[in-house]
Amino acid sequence: MQPRSRQRIAVDIPVVVTTVLDSQEGTIVDLSEGGAQIAGCGLPVRSQCQIDYDGHVVFGTVQWSEEDRMGIRFPYELTDGPLFDRLEIARAARLTPTAFQPRAIGIRGMPSGGFGRRMT
Repeated sequence: MQPRSRQRIAVDIPVVVTTVLDSQEGTIVDLSEGGAQIAGCGLPVRSQCQIDYDGHVVFGTVQWSEEDRMGIRFPYELTDGPLFDRLEIARAARLTPTAFQPRAIGIRGMPSGGFGRRMT
């Protein structure tokens, strides 16, 4: 098996997947320029489909499929459009460091608050 050329980024994007015979609602759960994993729907392997999002269409081929999710490969890499914009936003958010929040330390070096023994 050939390694992925692009890293998939976790996202949560509602889409409509359409074939010649059917349309299904699903959610893209990970995305790269070359493909996506869609949860909530499934099509047979090698099916041709289109992914509709925000008025734009991206074409793809089902590479693998399970009952409620599938992997789609795009014939042309994403370079623009709403899905590409969402990918760039998710990638930037993933690379942005979060502010350091030190935990409060209570009696005997144990974290204070939360579950467990009540501190007085």
